[in-house]
Formats: sequence, structure tokens, C-alpha cells
Amino acid sequence: MTLTVGVLGYRFMGKAHANAMARLPMFFPDAPDVERGVLIGRDESALRAAADRLGFERTATDWREVVGEVDAFYNLGPNHVHAEPSIAALEAATPVLCEKPLANDLDGAERMAAAAADAEVPTAAAFNYRFVPALRYAKNLIEDGELGEIRHFRGRYLQDWLADPEAPWSWRNDEELAGSGALGDLGAHTVDLARFLVGDVERVSGHLRTFVDERPVEDEDAGPDETRSVTVDDAYSAQAELDGGAMATFEASRVAEGHKNDHTVEVHGSEGSLRFSLERLNELEVLRDGARGYETILITDAEDPYLDHWWPPGHVLGWEHTFVHENYAFLSAVASAASGTSRSDEAADAYRPNFADGLAVQRTLAAIEESHERGEWVDVDAGR
Repeated sequence: MTLTVGVLGYRFMGKAHANAMARLPMFFPDAPDVERGVLIGRDESALRAAADRLGFERTATDWREVVGEVDAFYNLGPNHVHAEPSIAALEAATPVLCEKPLANDLDGAERMAAAAADAEVPTAAAFNYRFVPALRYAKNLIEDGELGEIRHFRGRYLQDWLADPEAPWSWRNDEELAGSGALGDLGAHTVDLARFLVGDVERVSGHLRTFVDERPVEDEDAGPDETRSVTVDDAYSAQAELDGGAMATFEASRVAEGHKNDHTVEVHGSEGSLRFSLERLNELEVLRDGARGYETILITDAEDPYLDHWWPPGHVLGWEHTFVHENYAFLSAVASAASGTSRSDEAADAYRPNFADGLAVQRTLAAIEESHERGEWVDVDAGR
């Protein structure tokens, strides 16, 4: 069986997912055959050049012409265009992978999750860090009880690409287009990892801050000194309580000087701890009960998660490999559903994180914003 994939968006995430699909037959022989069928965008000349570069057979400028014709639809557009195309694809019974956060607001995420439940096809909320081998290894340690009772989760995600006040305005600085700033862009990943490793978020207390209120506009129609307002947060922090009573702290910033892509998580239990940094993604630091310090484990052995598909022990992986693992899992679920080897309800649950997981993260993001506005703790499950 060959799966034809349609992809909306051809820049940063489009390149990451196209590269992943190209790598599948080389390193995952049991992956389904995948055809990069159609690339979707608005600028025809740029779109054609991107399609040639990324290996797509054809292009389209209207997603409506595509969503019902492909075997899987990837929505990699800006946050404000996540809902409508994804819902249309699901109404056509087409499996959907959508980049994070699931939508630019809670209403959009709820409608997407409802459409996914009705369609009963595989969906993917693209939290690729679940597919880092070291974090899979960490989850296995936690589930095996190696850390004892989990008491605390800490997660921070720091970048500096907006630290310069002269860094240009983009759609990511606009509330209508993005929904939020560092909270949704970076915090969504951290919240998902907390849910993946420890448990659901029950209640939160949040604080958001915008440090640069306006930024220069860089496009051919803009005047030399034109600026636009920044209507999202540059940074956020939150306290949280997780399912089972574990405490959590979340933090993210896009104005943290000296940090390019620093996503760090720590989990502390009654019998041990672990910590991970995306900037050293092949390593996991583990402290076991009775030890005097952390042990650094290099997660590159063949028996480690996903590593039997790659290189000899010690030959490290990179950020782009998380997308290969993510695509392998999602497209395998799509192929299984298409072949009829599973019931429709089983097919809908064959891949995680799915749209239900994306909605759970979106509810947490919305609760953090509400907590900031109200100045008090907010229950995440309110309105479920």
C-alpha cells in the first residue's frame, strides 16, 4: 500500500516533515510506502520551488481541493489556519497530522477534537519531543517505578530569537494569528511532556509578560520605520498540580539571551530523579536511590528506543530524527487503518499524541492565560 500525503505549508515544518518522509524507507523498512503527493500554499512560484526541493509531485493553492483526495493531510500552517482545513479533512475521513498548538484558541481546538472523535481516523498533534529516545527511556523508568512516587516535574523552554528589540515582527507576534506567544509556541511542548511523563494537569497559576511592545515590519510594502504591535507574551511561567498530586513548574521565553533551543525537563521522585536537555538530546541524567550524584546515560545502544533503526552504539542522533520517529508512528497507524486491520475506534486511538491530547494541552494553555488575567489559581478541567 502506498499512502499519498498532502502537506499544507512548506517552510520550517514543511522541510522537517518532508525530510522525515524521505528517510523512512532507508531506516524503517517496515514503514508504509509514502508518496509526497501535493504541497499546498499561496505563492505559486515559491510553492513550485519548494515542491521541487522537498520532493512533492505537484502543488495546489487551495487546500479544499486536496483534503478529500489524499490518504493523510498534514496541516503545518500558522496556528490560525489549523482548525478549518483540519476539520474539513476529518469530515472527508482523511487522517490529519497538525502542528502544535492544536489551534490558536480553545474553541478551535475543541472543534478539531470533536471532528476527530466523529471521524474515527488516526490524528496526530505534532509534539515531536515525545519521540526523543532519551525521553522514551525516561518514561520507561518512571513507569517501571525506578523513581518511586513522583513528586515534582520541572520544565523550561528558553530561546533568544526575539531578544533583540529590532528583531522583525511576524505572525507569531500576533494574538489573532498565533493565539499566544512563548506560552503556545514553546509551553505547549512542555505541558505535553508533563502529561506524557507524569500525568494530566489539574490546576495552574500563571504569569505572562511582554517585554517588547512593538517590532519593525520587514516586507516590501512597509515603510522604512513602520512597526506593528506585539499582542502576545514574550515569556510565561506557571505553577501547576498534576494528577496524583505531583507539583510542577513550567517556564518559557523567546527573549532569553544565550539560549537557542534549550528545552529542559526534570522529574523528581521519592527514590530518584532524572533530567534531560534538548541541547544534549542523546543523554539522560539519572539519580537512583542511594547514589551520591547523577549518572549520565548515553541513549545510543541498539536496545534503546528507536535506536535499532539507526547507527552503531555511540553514533548520536539529532533533532531531525524525532520527526522520522513521529512520521513512522503516525503513517503506520494510517496504513493500518486503511488496510482494515483494525476497527475504526481502534484506528482513532492507534497513534498518540492525538487530537484529544492536543486539546488537553490547549485547555492547560487557556487556563494559564485565565489565571494570569484573574490573578488566581484556575482548574484546568473546568468545562470539560
